[in-house]
Amino acid sequence: QVQLVESGGGFVQAGGSLRLSCAASGLTFSNYAMGWFRQAPGKERGFVATISWTGISTYYADSVKGRFTISRDNAKNTVYLQMNSLKPEDTAVYYCARAPYGEYPGPNSRAYDYWGQGTQVTVSS
Repeated sequence: QVQLVESGGGFVQAGGSLRLSCAASGLTFSNYAMGWFRQAPGKERGFVATISWTGISTYYADSVKGRFTISRDNAKNTVYLQMNSLKPEDTAVYYCARAPYGEYPGPNSRAYDYWGQGTQVTVSS
C-alpha cells in the first residue's frame, strides 16, 4: 500500500533553516504530483507548496514564497521541502501528500488522496 513518511522536523531559532523529506513507497512515484501542507495548533490544515510529477512545475503559498523550496528526486522516491528564513509563525506539523494519478490539484487539500503522519517544526523567536 502507499506509504508516505516525513522526516527532518525539529526545533530551530527564527531565521534558521530546516529541510523536510518525505519518502514514498508502494507507488510509481514519478507518476504523481506531491504537496506539502501544515497545521498549527487550533488552525485548519493549510497549503504550503506543490510540485508536478516531473518537478518542472511548482506552486507556493504566498506566506512561504521566496523562503521555501519544494523539490523531488524521483530516483529516490522522495520529495523535499527546504525551509529558510524560518519565522515563529511557521511552527506547525508539516504533512506531505500525494495527488491522484494525472492530477496537479495545487492548493486544494481535499484533492490529495494519501497523507503522511506529519513531522513537527517548531520555530522559536
